[in-house]
Amino acid sequence: MPLFSHNSVQTPHDSESDRSEAEGALLSTEDLTRAKELTNQLRDRFSQQVVGQTLLRESLITTMIAGGHILIESVPGLAKTTAAQTLAQSVSGSFHRIQCTPDLMPSDLVGTQIFDFQTQKLITQIGPVNANFVLLDEINRSSAKTQSAMLEAMSEHGVTIGGQRHELPDPFMVIATENPIEEEGTYNLPEAQLDRFEMKTVMTYPSADEERGILDLLTRRGTDSPQPIPQDQRISIDDVLFLRRSAKRVHVSTKIEQYAVDLVATSRGAGTHPIDDLAQIVRLGASPRASIALVRVGQAFALMNGRDFVIPEDIKMFAHEVLRHRILLTFEAMANNVTSDQVIDRILQVVPAP
Repeated sequence: MPLFSHNSVQTPHDSESDRSEAEGALLSTEDLTRAKELTNQLRDRFSQQVVGQTLLRESLITTMIAGGHILIESVPGLAKTTAAQTLAQSVSGSFHRIQCTPDLMPSDLVGTQIFDFQTQKLITQIGPVNANFVLLDEINRSSAKTQSAMLEAMSEHGVTIGGQRHELPDPFMVIATENPIEEEGTYNLPEAQLDRFEMKTVMTYPSADEERGILDLLTRRGTDSPQPIPQDQRISIDDVLFLRRSAKRVHVSTKIEQYAVDLVATSRGAGTHPIDDLAQIVRLGASPRASIALVRVGQAFALMNGRDFVIPEDIKMFAHEVLRHRILLTFEAMANNVTSDQVIDRILQVVPAP
Protein backbone atom coordinates (compact mmCIF):
# COMPACT_ATOMS: atom_id res chain seq x y z
CA MET A 1 0.00 0.00 0.00
CA PRO A 2 1.23 3.56 -0.58
CA LEU A 3 2.92 5.09 2.43
CA PHE A 4 1.36 8.53 2.07
CA SER A 5 -0.84 10.34 -0.42
CA HIS A 6 -0.13 13.93 0.63
CA ASN A 7 2.19 16.08 -1.45
CA SER A 8 4.03 19.13 -0.24
CA VAL A 9 7.11 21.09 -1.22
CA GLN A 10 9.84 21.99 1.24
CA THR A 11 10.96 25.61 1.12
CA PRO A 12 14.55 26.74 1.71
CA HIS A 13 15.51 28.26 5.04
CA ASP A 14 16.99 31.66 5.72
CA SER A 15 20.08 31.15 7.86
CA GLU A 16 20.90 34.88 7.80
CA SER A 17 17.64 35.57 9.63
CA ASP A 18 18.62 33.10 12.33
CA ARG A 19 22.07 34.68 12.52
CA SER A 20 20.65 38.17 13.10
CA GLU A 21 18.24 36.90 15.72
CA ALA A 22 21.11 35.22 17.58
CA GLU A 23 23.12 38.39 18.08
CA GLY A 24 21.98 38.61 21.68
CA ALA A 25 23.34 35.18 22.62
CA LEU A 26 25.29 35.09 25.87
CA LEU A 27 28.15 32.88 24.71
CA SER A 28 31.45 34.64 24.17
CA THR A 29 33.93 33.91 21.39
CA GLU A 30 36.23 32.33 23.97
CA ASP A 31 33.44 30.01 25.13
CA LEU A 32 32.69 28.92 21.57
CA THR A 33 36.36 28.32 20.80
CA ARG A 34 36.84 26.29 23.97
CA ALA A 35 33.71 24.25 23.30
CA LYS A 36 34.79 23.41 19.75
CA GLU A 37 38.29 22.45 20.92
CA LEU A 38 36.89 20.15 23.61
CA THR A 39 34.52 18.53 21.14
CA ASN A 40 37.30 17.95 18.62
CA GLN A 41 39.38 16.31 21.35
CA LEU A 42 36.52 13.93 22.07
CA ARG A 43 36.13 13.12 18.38
CA ASP A 44 39.87 12.45 18.04
CA ARG A 45 39.97 10.12 21.05
CA PHE A 46 36.94 8.26 19.74
CA SER A 47 38.48 7.83 16.29
CA GLN A 48 41.60 6.31 17.85
CA GLN A 49 39.59 3.56 19.53
CA VAL A 50 36.68 2.90 17.16
CA VAL A 51 36.93 2.60 13.38
CA GLY A 52 34.03 4.20 11.49
CA GLN A 53 30.68 4.51 13.31
CA THR A 54 30.69 8.28 12.81
CA LEU A 55 26.96 8.61 13.52
CA LEU A 56 27.36 6.70 16.80
CA ARG A 57 30.22 8.99 17.82
CA GLU A 58 28.27 12.14 17.05
CA SER A 59 25.15 10.77 18.74
CA LEU A 60 27.01 9.85 21.93
CA ILE A 61 28.82 13.18 22.24
CA THR A 62 25.71 15.21 21.38
CA THR A 63 23.54 13.29 23.84
CA MET A 64 26.13 13.78 26.58
CA ILE A 65 26.31 17.53 25.98
CA ALA A 66 22.50 17.77 25.76
CA GLY A 67 22.25 16.05 29.16
CA GLY A 68 20.24 13.06 27.99
CA HIS A 69 20.42 9.28 27.67
CA ILE A 70 20.80 7.16 24.55
CA LEU A 71 19.45 3.81 23.34
CA ILE A 72 21.57 1.90 20.83
CA GLU A 73 20.08 -0.83 18.67
CA SER A 74 22.45 -3.20 16.93
CA VAL A 75 23.47 -6.81 16.54
CA PRO A 76 26.36 -8.04 18.73
CA GLY A 77 29.96 -7.27 17.89
CA LEU A 78 29.72 -3.70 16.63
CA ALA A 79 31.80 -2.06 19.41
CA LYS A 80 28.98 -0.66 21.55
CA THR A 81 30.83 -1.39 24.78
CA THR A 82 34.09 -0.04 23.38
CA ALA A 83 32.35 3.17 22.31
CA ALA A 84 30.78 3.66 25.75
CA GLN A 85 34.08 2.98 27.53
CA THR A 86 35.88 5.36 25.20
CA LEU A 87 33.43 8.17 25.92
CA ALA A 88 33.75 7.65 29.68
CA GLN A 89 37.56 7.54 29.56
CA SER A 90 37.77 10.57 27.30
CA VAL A 91 36.06 12.76 29.89
CA SER A 92 37.74 11.18 32.97
CA GLY A 93 34.39 9.80 34.11
CA SER A 94 33.53 6.63 36.01
CA PHE A 95 32.07 3.78 33.98
CA HIS A 96 30.05 0.69 34.92
CA ARG A 97 28.75 -1.98 32.58
CA ILE A 98 25.67 -3.97 33.60
CA GLN A 99 24.70 -7.10 31.71
CA CYS A 100 20.91 -7.24 31.91
CA THR A 101 19.32 -10.66 32.46
CA PRO A 102 15.76 -11.75 33.37
CA ASP A 103 16.82 -12.49 36.95
CA LEU A 104 18.47 -9.08 37.48
CA MET A 105 16.82 -7.42 40.48
CA PRO A 106 16.40 -3.67 41.12
CA SER A 107 18.75 -3.94 44.10
CA ASP A 108 21.42 -5.30 41.74
CA LEU A 109 21.23 -1.98 39.93
CA VAL A 110 20.60 0.72 42.51
CA GLY A 111 22.04 -0.94 45.63
CA THR A 112 20.71 -2.26 48.91
CA GLN A 113 21.09 -2.13 52.69
CA ILE A 114 23.05 -4.77 54.56
CA PHE A 115 23.46 -5.35 58.29
CA ASP A 116 26.90 -4.63 59.73
CA PHE A 117 27.45 -6.92 62.71
CA GLN A 118 30.34 -4.79 64.01
CA THR A 119 28.32 -1.60 64.28
CA GLN A 120 24.95 -3.34 64.66
CA LYS A 121 23.55 -0.95 62.05
CA LEU A 122 22.25 -1.11 58.51
CA ILE A 123 24.69 0.32 55.99
CA THR A 124 23.89 1.31 52.44
CA GLN A 125 25.75 -0.14 49.49
CA ILE A 126 25.25 1.85 46.30
CA GLY A 127 24.89 -0.29 43.19
CA PRO A 128 26.67 -0.01 39.82
CA VAL A 129 24.24 2.69 38.69
CA ASN A 130 26.37 5.08 40.75
CA ALA A 131 28.68 6.15 37.90
CA ASN A 132 28.98 8.95 35.39
CA PHE A 133 28.35 6.56 32.51
CA VAL A 134 26.29 3.40 32.88
CA LEU A 135 26.11 0.87 30.04
CA LEU A 136 22.97 -1.27 30.27
CA ASP A 137 23.74 -4.09 27.88
CA GLU A 138 20.59 -5.67 26.39
CA ILE A 139 18.25 -3.64 28.55
CA ASN A 140 15.22 -5.41 27.10
CA ARG A 141 16.31 -8.63 28.83
CA SER A 142 15.67 -7.14 32.27
CA SER A 143 12.27 -7.50 33.95
CA ALA A 144 9.70 -4.72 34.16
CA LYS A 145 10.49 -4.14 37.85
CA THR A 146 14.18 -3.64 37.10
CA GLN A 147 13.39 -1.39 34.15
CA SER A 148 11.22 0.81 36.38
CA ALA A 149 14.09 1.17 38.88
CA MET A 150 16.32 2.35 36.07
CA LEU A 151 13.59 4.73 34.92
CA GLU A 152 13.70 6.50 38.29
CA ALA A 153 17.46 6.89 38.05
CA MET A 154 17.25 8.23 34.49
CA SER A 155 14.46 10.71 35.13
CA GLU A 156 15.42 11.93 38.60
CA HIS A 157 19.21 11.42 38.63
CA GLY A 158 18.86 9.74 41.99
CA VAL A 159 17.89 6.44 43.62
CA THR A 160 15.98 5.50 46.75
CA ILE A 161 17.42 2.83 49.04
CA GLY A 162 15.72 1.99 52.31
CA GLY A 163 13.56 5.08 52.06
CA GLN A 164 16.59 7.36 51.72
CA ARG A 165 17.39 9.24 48.53
CA HIS A 166 20.90 9.17 47.09
CA GLU A 167 21.96 11.55 44.35
CA LEU A 168 23.83 10.16 41.36
CA PRO A 169 27.06 11.70 40.00
CA ASP A 170 26.90 14.72 37.74
CA PRO A 171 27.09 14.20 34.82
CA PHE A 172 25.04 10.99 34.73
CA MET A 173 24.32 9.28 31.42
CA VAL A 174 22.74 5.92 30.59
CA ILE A 175 23.83 4.16 27.42
CA ALA A 176 21.43 1.27 26.85
CA THR A 177 21.65 -1.35 24.12
CA GLU A 178 19.17 -3.80 22.68
CA ASN A 179 19.43 -6.61 20.16
CA PRO A 180 16.78 -6.28 17.41
CA ILE A 181 16.96 -9.94 16.40
CA GLU A 182 16.45 -12.08 19.48
CA GLU A 183 12.96 -12.03 21.00
CA GLU A 184 13.09 -15.01 23.37
CA GLY A 185 13.56 -13.99 26.99
CA THR A 186 13.12 -10.28 26.32
CA TYR A 187 10.75 -7.68 27.74
CA ASN A 188 9.79 -4.88 25.41
CA LEU A 189 10.50 -1.46 26.86
CA PRO A 190 7.27 0.42 27.65
CA GLU A 191 6.57 3.65 25.82
CA ALA A 192 7.12 5.67 29.01
CA GLN A 193 10.66 4.38 29.34
CA LEU A 194 11.46 4.71 25.65
CA ASP A 195 10.42 8.36 25.86
CA ARG A 196 13.08 8.94 28.53
CA PHE A 197 15.85 8.32 26.01
CA GLU A 198 16.94 11.47 24.22
CA MET A 199 18.00 9.48 21.18
CA LYS A 200 17.79 6.04 19.69
CA THR A 201 20.53 5.29 17.21
CA VAL A 202 20.74 2.22 14.99
CA MET A 203 24.19 0.80 14.24
CA THR A 204 24.87 -0.99 10.98
CA TYR A 205 27.66 -3.29 9.87
CA PRO A 206 30.91 -1.57 8.89
CA SER A 207 31.91 -1.32 5.25
CA ALA A 208 34.63 -3.60 3.88
CA ASP A 209 37.21 -0.81 4.15
CA GLU A 210 36.18 -0.07 7.75
CA GLU A 211 36.38 -3.74 8.67
CA ARG A 212 39.89 -3.92 7.26
CA GLY A 213 40.67 -0.83 9.29
CA ILE A 214 39.47 -2.64 12.42
CA LEU A 215 41.79 -5.57 11.70
CA ASP A 216 44.68 -3.21 11.03
CA LEU A 217 44.06 -1.37 14.31
CA LEU A 218 43.99 -4.60 16.32
CA THR A 219 47.13 -6.04 14.73
CA ARG A 220 49.07 -2.79 15.23
CA ARG A 221 48.29 -2.50 18.93
CA GLY A 222 48.58 -6.24 19.54
CA THR A 223 45.45 -6.66 21.66
CA ASP A 224 41.72 -6.85 21.17
CA SER A 225 41.08 -4.75 24.29
CA PRO A 226 40.77 -0.96 24.00
CA GLN A 227 43.93 0.88 25.02
CA PRO A 228 43.67 3.19 28.05
CA ILE A 229 43.60 6.85 27.08
CA PRO A 230 46.53 8.77 28.64
CA GLN A 231 45.46 11.22 31.32
CA ASP A 232 46.89 14.20 29.47
CA GLN A 233 44.71 13.38 26.44
CA ARG A 234 41.44 13.43 28.39
CA ILE A 235 39.15 16.30 29.16
CA SER A 236 37.74 16.67 32.67
CA ILE A 237 34.29 16.29 34.18
CA ASP A 238 34.32 20.06 34.71
CA ASP A 239 34.80 20.45 30.96
CA VAL A 240 31.71 18.30 30.36
CA LEU A 241 29.69 20.45 32.78
CA PHE A 242 30.96 23.54 30.96
CA LEU A 243 29.76 22.10 27.64
CA ARG A 244 26.35 21.34 29.12
CA ARG A 245 25.96 24.83 30.57
CA SER A 246 27.11 26.41 27.33
CA ALA A 247 24.73 24.34 25.20
CA LYS A 248 21.75 25.62 27.16
CA ARG A 249 22.85 29.19 26.36
CA VAL A 250 22.90 28.61 22.59
CA HIS A 251 20.27 30.87 21.03
CA VAL A 252 17.12 29.27 19.63
CA SER A 253 14.98 31.58 17.51
CA THR A 254 11.20 31.54 17.55
CA LYS A 255 11.21 30.13 14.02
CA ILE A 256 13.41 27.20 15.06
CA GLU A 257 11.19 26.50 18.05
CA GLN A 258 8.14 26.52 15.79
CA TYR A 259 9.92 24.19 13.35
CA ALA A 260 10.59 21.67 16.13
CA VAL A 261 7.00 21.89 17.31
CA ASP A 262 5.67 21.42 13.76
CA LEU A 263 7.82 18.32 13.21
CA VAL A 264 6.55 16.70 16.39
CA ALA A 265 2.94 17.83 15.91
CA THR A 266 2.93 16.41 12.37
CA SER A 267 3.80 13.00 13.79
CA ARG A 268 0.53 13.26 15.76
CA GLY A 269 -1.57 14.16 12.70
CA ALA A 270 -1.59 17.89 13.48
CA GLY A 271 0.87 20.69 12.71
CA THR A 272 0.80 23.30 9.98
CA HIS A 273 1.31 20.69 7.24
CA PRO A 274 -0.65 17.57 8.28
CA ILE A 275 -0.10 14.36 6.33
CA ASP A 276 -3.09 12.63 4.75
CA ASP A 277 -3.82 9.07 5.89
CA LEU A 278 -1.31 9.32 8.74
CA ALA A 279 -3.76 7.64 11.12
CA GLN A 280 -3.51 4.47 9.04
CA ILE A 281 0.26 4.44 9.56
CA VAL A 282 0.91 5.93 13.01
CA ARG A 283 -0.82 4.65 16.12
CA LEU A 284 0.86 7.10 18.52
CA GLY A 285 2.90 10.16 17.66
CA ALA A 286 5.76 11.80 19.54
CA SER A 287 5.16 13.58 22.85
CA PRO A 288 6.20 17.15 23.73
CA ARG A 289 9.32 15.61 25.23
CA ALA A 290 10.40 15.03 21.62
CA SER A 291 10.27 18.73 20.74
CA ILE A 292 12.30 19.48 23.88
CA ALA A 293 14.83 16.86 22.81
CA LEU A 294 15.03 18.28 19.27
CA VAL A 295 15.86 21.73 20.63
CA ARG A 296 18.33 20.47 23.25
CA VAL A 297 20.10 18.28 20.72
CA GLY A 298 20.11 21.15 18.22
CA GLN A 299 21.72 23.44 20.79
CA ALA A 300 24.38 20.83 21.59
CA PHE A 301 25.20 20.17 17.94
CA ALA A 302 25.39 23.88 17.17
CA LEU A 303 27.84 24.35 20.06
CA MET A 304 29.91 21.39 18.85
CA ASN A 305 30.27 23.17 15.52
CA GLY A 306 31.27 26.50 17.05
CA ARG A 307 27.96 28.34 16.68
CA ASP A 308 25.96 30.21 19.31
CA PHE A 309 22.67 29.79 17.44
CA VAL A 310 20.67 26.86 16.08
CA ILE A 311 19.92 26.43 12.37
CA PRO A 312 17.40 24.00 10.82
CA GLU A 313 20.17 21.56 9.88
CA ASP A 314 20.96 21.11 13.58
CA ILE A 315 17.37 19.97 14.13
CA LYS A 316 17.25 17.76 11.05
CA MET A 317 20.64 16.16 11.76
CA PHE A 318 19.26 14.00 14.57
CA ALA A 319 15.54 14.06 13.78
CA HIS A 320 15.51 10.31 13.12
CA GLU A 321 17.40 9.56 16.33
CA VAL A 322 15.07 11.73 18.41
CA LEU A 323 11.77 10.61 16.84
CA ARG A 324 12.13 6.97 15.74
CA HIS A 325 11.45 5.43 19.16
CA ARG A 326 8.64 7.86 19.92
CA ILE A 327 6.51 7.08 16.85
CA LEU A 328 4.48 3.90 17.23
CA LEU A 329 3.16 2.32 14.06
CA THR A 330 -0.16 0.58 13.49
CA PHE A 331 -0.28 -3.17 12.97
CA GLU A 332 -1.32 -2.55 9.38
CA ALA A 333 1.77 -0.44 8.75
CA MET A 334 4.09 -3.02 10.30
CA ALA A 335 2.46 -5.75 8.22
CA ASN A 336 3.33 -3.71 5.14
CA ASN A 337 6.95 -3.26 6.29
CA VAL A 338 6.58 0.46 6.90
CA THR A 339 9.22 1.79 9.29
CA SER A 340 9.21 4.80 11.60
CA ASP A 341 12.23 6.14 9.69
CA GLN A 342 10.09 6.30 6.53
CA VAL A 343 7.47 8.26 8.43
CA ILE A 344 10.14 10.68 9.68
CA ASP A 345 11.49 11.07 6.13
CA ARG A 346 8.02 12.10 5.03
CA ILE A 347 7.59 14.51 7.94
CA LEU A 348 10.92 16.22 7.11
CA GLN A 349 9.80 16.44 3.51
CA VAL A 350 6.39 18.06 4.10
CA VAL A 351 7.30 20.41 6.94
CA PRO A 352 9.19 23.38 5.45
CA ALA A 353 12.34 24.49 7.26
CA PRO A 354 12.46 28.18 8.27
